[in-house]
Amino acid sequence: MEDKLAVLSARVDELETRLAFQEDTLAQLNDVIAGQDANLRALVTALRELGDKYRDLSFEAQGGNKGGQEKPPHY
Repeated sequence: MEDKLAVLSARVDELETRLAFQEDTLAQLNDVIAGQDANLRALVTALRELGDKYRDLSFEAQGGNKGGQEKPPHY
């Protein structure tokens, strides 16, 4: 009876150790994912800004007028 109890106790200890390790690993992975999410959001914002600047430069290079920035030709 005590042998069975000792075996069960050892198994529970092993499971608790594994669970603690897995919880720590999940917390570390969550931190990495949160950091990557922040980086991705910053990159998306930067890409949108670059796209806007590119469109503006492309429009100006094609001789476009953004309206209101230059005097009309009759002045």
